[in-house]
Amino acid sequence: MFNTIEIDRNNLTIMGVKFEDLKTFEGTVNALGSNMFEGFKPTPKGIGIIRDYITGKISLSELVTFAKQKAYV
Repeated sequence: MFNTIEIDRNNLTIMGVKFEDLKTFEGTVNALGSNMFEGFKPTPKGIGIIRDYITGKISLSELVTFAKQKAYV
């Protein structure tokens, strides 16, 4: 089954999560699409964590910790 998520290209938001630039936004949209095809179910919290990792606000070790804690739910 195909699930959709809210993507607003005009305001650079994915499920209400704001992105600062078009490059990061588009890269995240593409990655989410690929992962959703494999069964990933994104949440706003998870998208925020991904955004923060991509932009360098959190480290890889913090990302791994969030994943282990399932903080993305």
